[in-house]
Amino acid sequence: MEKPLFKGIVIDEYDQPVETGYIGEEPCYIVNDAGFKRHILAEYIDRQVWDFLTRQIKGNEDLIANQTAQMLGQDDLFSYAMIMQQLTNVDKQFESLQKNGIPADALAYMGMMGFKVIVDIHGDVIRIEQPTAPSQGDDE
Repeated sequence: MEKPLFKGIVIDEYDQPVETGYIGEEPCYIVNDAGFKRHILAEYIDRQVWDFLTRQIKGNEDLIANQTAQMLGQDDLFSYAMIMQQLTNVDKQFESLQKNGIPADALAYMGMMGFKVIVDIHGDVIRIEQPTAPSQGDDE
């Protein structure tokens, strides 16, 4: 059964958490519209967020693969090739994520880091807030 991918980090435009649930077997986000609970298919919101995230990857695969391999301490050609393969096939990974979901601890970490998806009552993503790295000159 599919799951809402970004459970716990989707909020409405009034900074209220959005609930999750199901209509039959279809996962939904539930937005409270002045007491009326609007059920929005999870795929609609999840796809908007996924597209936003993958647009940031496109064209930066080489840089991301290099830095990821270094961060993992796997700075070899084989690891780099595996990471590149994953980055170039991000569209295929959406279906897998829908089935398995994003691990709860990863979602909690995203939330603690300030990652938020803000939607309106129709499920349209208004904006996505994500943490930014400090500038090179920051001492904090």
